[in-house]
Amino acid sequence: MKWVNHIAIAGSIAAVWRPELVPVAILGATAPDWLEWALKSLRRRVRHRTVTHYVINWLLGLLFGLFIWDFHHAVTAFFAGGLLHVLCDALTVQGVPLGWWSDRRFNLFGGRLRTGQMGEYWVSGAVVVICFGLAAMTRHWGGDYSPFFWDWADYYQSGLIDGKEWKDNRFRWL
Repeated sequence: MKWVNHIAIAGSIAAVWRPELVPVAILGATAPDWLEWALKSLRRRVRHRTVTHYVINWLLGLLFGLFIWDFHHAVTAFFAGGLLHVLCDALTVQGVPLGWWSDRRFNLFGGRLRTGQMGEYWVSGAVVVICFGLAAMTRHWGGDYSPFFWDWADYYQSGLIDGKEWKDNRFRWL
């Protein structure tokens, strides 16, 4: 998959989960590729979708962040972004390796997507739309706070803002 799709998927999922961690999740979502560049700058030969794309490494990092130690959920967000990257790459024809012990590649749903073709944009668009819907539901159907949808009329009625601020922002929904 292209980076724009990795960023869109990880960013939208993180925005529903914890909006303040979107940059960390995006950093993790691009990490398998930029780690290849970092290893190459250290003069280590690394082929694309090999060492940095092991599913087990990203899964173990996520489990470490969830159950052992996590600094303000940053470790979990980083490794969740990386795992999302690897799983999205598993949707493609090339696939990804499960771990260092395997010489075979792992594919999800038969690896029907091709990098750069419309299918990957449809998948990432569907994820973004679903996450946008979930974000809307958290605000408008029982949720307490969502940083994406502002209720300017309610803020005015409760006295948090004045009339001028309400008039300036009443048609801004995002």
